Order: sequence, then C-alpha cells, then structure tokens
Amino acid sequence: MATIAEINDKLRRGKATVWTAEQVKAQVAELGVAKVAAMVDVVCTGTFEPMESSGAVINLGQTDPPIKIRQCWLDGIPAYAGFGAVDLYLGATAAADITNTGDNPNEGDGVAERGGGHIIEDLIAGKSIPLRAVGQGTDCYPRTTLETVISTDRINQFYLYNPRNLYQNFIVGVNGGDRLLYTYLGPLQPRLGNAVYSNPGAIGPLFNDPLLQAIGIGTKIFLGGGVGYIAWEGTQHFPLQKRLPNHTPIGPAATLALIGDAKQMDAHWVRGCYLKNYGPSLMLGVGVPIPVLNEQVIEQCAVKDEDIVAPVVDFSIPRRVRPTFGLVTYGQLKSGKITIEGKTVRVAPLASIARSREVAETLKAWLDAGTFALTEPVAPLPTDRMFLAQDPIGNLSI
Repeated sequence: MATIAEINDKLRRGKATVWTAEQVKAQVAELGVAKVAAMVDVVCTGTFEPMESSGAVINLGQTDPPIKIRQCWLDGIPAYAGFGAVDLYLGATAAADITNTGDNPNEGDGVAERGGGHIIEDLIAGKSIPLRAVGQGTDCYPRTTLETVISTDRINQFYLYNPRNLYQNFIVGVNGGDRLLYTYLGPLQPRLGNAVYSNPGAIGPLFNDPLLQAIGIGTKIFLGGGVGYIAWEGTQHFPLQKRLPNHTPIGPAATLALIGDAKQMDAHWVRGCYLKNYGPSLMLGVGVPIPVLNEQVIEQCAVKDEDIVAPVVDFSIPRRVRPTFGLVTYGQLKSGKITIEGKTVRVAPLASIARSREVAETLKAWLDAGTFALTEPVAPLPTDRMFLAQDPIGNLSI
C-alpha cells in the first residue's frame, strides 16, 4: 500500500517510477501484476478527442462608462452573457447564425464551420479576436454598445470549464440506411460503408480506473497542455452502465467535469474542429495520472484493447435508443475493420491515437521532471448515478 503523500515525496526526490499506461500493459504481460505494482508509482493515461461539452469562462473587465452585456459575439460567434456584467461563457459548439437554404437540413449549407472551439484555440494561440456586445442600459451601466478587440493579455480570467469530458466509453457509429448521414462522429456512409469510434480505448484515462477509485474531485490533471482539475462529475455521468467482469463498461458510462486556466494552455492541445454538416466542436488533450496505491490499480491498468468492448450503433434510425449490431472489442476496432452481419466494414477513430499517446508521454515527462505533483481528491466521484431521459409533456404518463 502507498499514499499520495508518499508518492509525491518520491517525485520531489526524483525517486519515483512513472510509466505510461502502454508501458504498464506491456510489462504486466511480461512480469505480472505484483512485480509491476512493486516497481511503479504513477501510471500516465491520455486522450486527444472531440469533447464538445466544453467551453471557456471569460471576464472582460469593465469599460468606461460601464456596460452590462446582454448579447455578445466573438468574431461573429455568440457567447452567453447571462452572468455578471462582463462575464461571458463561450461554448465549444457555439456557431454563427446561418439560414439553411437547402431542402434537406442534413445536406444544406446552413452549418457554420467556425465555432466557439476555434475562438478558444485562437485565444490560447495568442491571436486577437474582434468582440461586439450589446448592453442593457441602467443607471449604473449606461453604456449600451461595445466594439473592441480582445486577446489573452487584454482580459482578466480565461479558463476552460467543461461540463462533460472523458467519456469512460462510447459507441461505434454505423449507418444501415440508404443515404449518407452527417453525425457527431462524422460522415457515416450508407449500407454499412464505414464505422467510426471516438474513444482511444485501453490507453484512455477512465478505462484504467474503471471504478473511479484512484481519482476524484480535486485530482490534478493535464488539460490542454496546462494544469487542470477534476471539478465534479460530468453531465450524463452514468457509472451504473453494465460492465464486464473486468469492471469496464460496455457503453457510455462515467464522465468528468474539468476546469483549468486557459492562459497556461497550448493550442497544440486545444483545437477547434468542424464535423461536416454537423457543426463545430473542440479537440482536447487530457491526461490523468493514476497513483499506484495498491496492486488493484495495476491489475486494472493492465486492461488491453482486446479486453474492452463498445456497442455498434445504427444511426439510420433517428431514435433516442437506436438498434445495435452487438459489441466489438477495441482490438477489433484498432485493426481497421470489423465484421457486421457477415460484411467487412472499414473502421476509423475520431480520436487521435498518436496524440493520445503524446499526452500520456508529456504528462510522464512533467512528473519525471518534478514539475507536476499529485493531489488528494477532496471527495469521491459518485458511483450510483442513474441516467434519466427527457420526454415532451405529451409523452408522459401523469
């Protein structure tokens, strides 16, 4: 047994052994769980994938005369202004208003390619962003309009607060219909023409702590190339998802809410992106250090892509609960092809596996250099959350 305080002491003295999750998996296969647990102090995990439930809190500072902003646009992208006078929240998927001129909303030109994620990336990269705001005139806030240019050195607070990141597992998208579909997993070709998955699999953070025992609220993490923290459970947190005997879930399960100072981040790890005819999003690098408190930690970190599964979901049925073609392993997904009803289907990841590895390696380098220490969770993440759906009033039985 070890404690986080003991591991931090070893990190300070340069005596700690830090491995990436991939290194642990390879060494467990050769040496076994007990020997690896006796050797390793921290396991570094990482991912670089779309995380659209993300956004940034921005405080502009007051004008003279002061303004109480009620509407605001950053380079044409709307930011939410329903807070204090000059506090804003810019969502990663916020997009400029564009009228769809096509007959089919999935095939028209009414989807903005540039969105909040691109603005966040540009600010982190040091670029200047035009801002336009409309204020509510009051005795204490008489100004009603504002046009200016902002950058990270011309605003006060600029931090990411992401309500839902790091899905513990997710789905594999396919299209069993007759027309091309544009989805949050990207284009899905008709008649099972392709399959797309978004989780990096066994190297991802929450597959290596499936029961959320080694991390918690307050855990310090790598977020966007800077330091962040687990702030709370994420939205749609569903730890009661069905699980395999190795405790890994068979579909979407736990999620985390994350927070971190965007002024310390690096645009290499925070990238605005666009999914064709779906909309803008944000690619984000997140790394979670897992302290080796006991042998069970290593046993769980030893999980391989062949040991975890995801459901293959048919997007051609536009319902909340879509039909599935069963479960496939991440080993199969990473081979580049799966078999569905006797048909070979090509597969591609939406996550960058290479950058996911780079996140884990960068976090390992920070720990090895003594520039990053672990934190004790201030509270555990809940493990008993149900997942509730929403229905229009007309569909409810009262």
